Amino acid sequence: MRTWLANVASRGCGFVQTRATSVAAILAVVILGASAALAQPAPEVGGEASLKLPDLSSVSFLGIDGHKLLMIGILFCIAGLGFGLAIYMRLKNLPVHRAMLEVSELIYETCKTYLITQGKFLLLLWVFIAVVIVLYFGVLSPVPGKSVAVTLPIILAFSLVGIGGSYGVAWFGIRVNTFANSRTAFAGLRGKPYPIYSIPLQAGMSIGMMLISVELLMMLFILLFVPGDYAGPCFIGFAIGESLGAAALRIAGGIFTKIADIGSDLMKIVFKIKEDDARNPGVIADCTGDNAGDSVGPSADGFETYGVTGVALITFILLGVKSPTVQVQLLVWIFVMRIMMLVSSAAAYFLNSAVARSRFADADVMNFEAPLTSLIWVTSVVSIILTYIVSAVIVPDIGGDTTQWWKLATIISCGTLAGALIPELVKVFTSTESRHVREVVKSAEEGGASLGILSGFVAGNFSGYYLGLSMVLLMSIGYYMSTMGLAAAATMIAAPVFAFGLVAFGFLGMGPVTIAVDSYGPVTDNAQSVYELSLIEQVPNIASELKKDYNMNVNFERAKHLLEENDGAGNTFKATAKPVLIGTAVVGATTMTFSIIMALTNGLTQNVEKLSLLHAPFLLGLISGGAIIYWFTGASTQAVSTGAYRAVEFIKANIKLEGATKASVADSKKVVEICTKYAQKGMLNIFIAVFFATLCFAFIEPFLFIGYLISIAIFGLYQAIFMANAGAAWDNAKKIVEVEYKQKGTPLHDATVIGDTVGDPFKDTSSVALNPVIKFTTLFGLLAVELAVRLTETNGGLTHLLAAVFFVISFCFVYRSFYGMRIGTESGAAKAQAAGD
Repeated sequence: MRTWLANVASRGCGFVQTRATSVAAILAVVILGASAALAQPAPEVGGEASLKLPDLSSVSFLGIDGHKLLMIGILFCIAGLGFGLAIYMRLKNLPVHRAMLEVSELIYETCKTYLITQGKFLLLLWVFIAVVIVLYFGVLSPVPGKSVAVTLPIILAFSLVGIGGSYGVAWFGIRVNTFANSRTAFAGLRGKPYPIYSIPLQAGMSIGMMLISVELLMMLFILLFVPGDYAGPCFIGFAIGESLGAAALRIAGGIFTKIADIGSDLMKIVFKIKEDDARNPGVIADCTGDNAGDSVGPSADGFETYGVTGVALITFILLGVKSPTVQVQLLVWIFVMRIMMLVSSAAAYFLNSAVARSRFADADVMNFEAPLTSLIWVTSVVSIILTYIVSAVIVPDIGGDTTQWWKLATIISCGTLAGALIPELVKVFTSTESRHVREVVKSAEEGGASLGILSGFVAGNFSGYYLGLSMVLLMSIGYYMSTMGLAAAATMIAAPVFAFGLVAFGFLGMGPVTIAVDSYGPVTDNAQSVYELSLIEQVPNIASELKKDYNMNVNFERAKHLLEENDGAGNTFKATAKPVLIGTAVVGATTMTFSIIMALTNGLTQNVEKLSLLHAPFLLGLISGGAIIYWFTGASTQAVSTGAYRAVEFIKANIKLEGATKASVADSKKVVEICTKYAQKGMLNIFIAVFFATLCFAFIEPFLFIGYLISIAIFGLYQAIFMANAGAAWDNAKKIVEVEYKQKGTPLHDATVIGDTVGDPFKDTSSVALNPVIKFTTLFGLLAVELAVRLTETNGGLTHLLAAVFFVISFCFVYRSFYGMRIGTESGAAKAQAAGD
């Protein structure tokens, strides 16, 4: 009986998946027909269609009206773009040996193929979002007083702009990183540590400055040039688009990179070959994955994080602040603060670089983590100082209260401080100098992989305690400051919620630097691989060639040691950025969820009693969110597990260890193809399940949905922190064995490699993807719940019927995310489907 049910469910869900676009189209027609039949004029209550921007020119700042002041901000964005491009050109022109250049260009070509495939996939996923935008802004809640033929295409266009922004900065990121990886590898041949620290950081700053500048430029364009009547909906469309782009690129990239990483790493144990052995066809895929998962994903995620946090604050100001004058003051202040992110990060970078160069330029030994740590703290201090200065100048008086400027600055500074403090706490659990990571190594010495893995779990769990309470402490300070007259001065509803949004905003006060230290890791990782794949040591007369052409006395062993040591620092700082982004997602989601509450309660004047544990649907929503978080973790890991199995299967069958110096390009591309296939299969299951689950919970009951959003944020926060830091602890435990102990190929090394492969999907797939999933669900929920409310006003039975339909579709893809992806049945299922077709 159980087998029969499983077969029926599998076939039914298979039908849904293979016809996903058709299902979306049919549902669109059904809902559109119902919406058209039931749509009635509704009072203007605070929904997304009524987000109207005030006239920015109505308030003056330093003798300049707000509109003109922000126009000046465009010049700062252009300067930021110039900064990023200047570093890009500098990196491109750095010296590099042709053997290394060939490898990095091959990596870039495979990255291009991957990104083109993902771009087509993104457009397919956008169709789902476009259907809901059309139903809401085109049928149920058009922008008041404006023609749908004008407003709807503009809102749809900005959703595509959001996707394009995430996609574009991701593309720029891989181009910069694939320049930097070969230049870093080549710089290592000189035997000095400073250049192999400086090049990855320059690449990261180029990406960070470009990313923040592009995102801010797009948002300023909406704010300054789109008519205020529908600029609000355009912000929502833009945010949903960038959130969709980030979610798809982060999830698929995370699956891709860990399939490749595990497939490549396990060969070290199976065949006892060295790290990044050129004969291993999985190494090129691993390098591509470093960029797909650790560059493309974070770039898109960072772009979305800065945009969505800004949109959350804009939405709150428009819905929660009554005075138009104060609305303008806060909007202009926030955007000037965003511009100051660029200034503070650039200033701190130049200052820190000058100090680092004076200390380490000629040094033979350096702690790679030291200048990265100082960069974060210098940026934090500069940013906090500028926060107080800008606040004093831009908002010296809010509603007659001349003290609010320093209180607002203090709230933002709590977030900025968190952006520096959280990385320090993360290093306690993930650094190669950490006692927790040393404990992982010590455990593995006697207990092998089993005890090493258990020690990593300990590190991850303890990190949740310390990081969670540190966020609570800083948010509590923000809450306390918000109780000191902000609500009265700013005519603001629920000032503490606004304070939490400002804390999230402050998390991002060091924007370009946060992105830079996160991007440092994939470059250092790739640099090692480029060195080995180039076979530079086997090039005839290479020592004399390097001496003649580059005046370099090469020491190959020294170069390899420095590159490996720097990779340990890269691992640590990749880990430090993850909790900052997930923390921002959760705190920012609080602000966005409040915007939904404002719409549902007509400005907290109706149905407030339903925001209570005594209201059963709200409690059920709180329980439901955890189910989605744990399912998502399993589904993303299952996609990695199955894809890695197929990659290992192919590599073992095709690796040539005798008579070959390197793997064929065809075999390497085949591994990339396997990784791409399973990344997209996993992503499709996850996206459709999350999409329809969001619609389902929104259509069941609005306040159940509020509980659901709160639940996924809280469960997601701790799940992500645990997984990210446990994975990083296992990763750097392996690095200690390789670099410090120099015990590659030993049982201890095998044990730590196994721990690392367990940690791979923890830190680079499931944990990091929870950030865009939380934000996408919350943003999309803005439209979904309003859509449900409009339908319920005229026909509640239809709403619940649609909720049931949405649940069935979501469940089918939840089912397929394991039973359709299982290793044992996957090939058989594919044959059966082919036969059926």
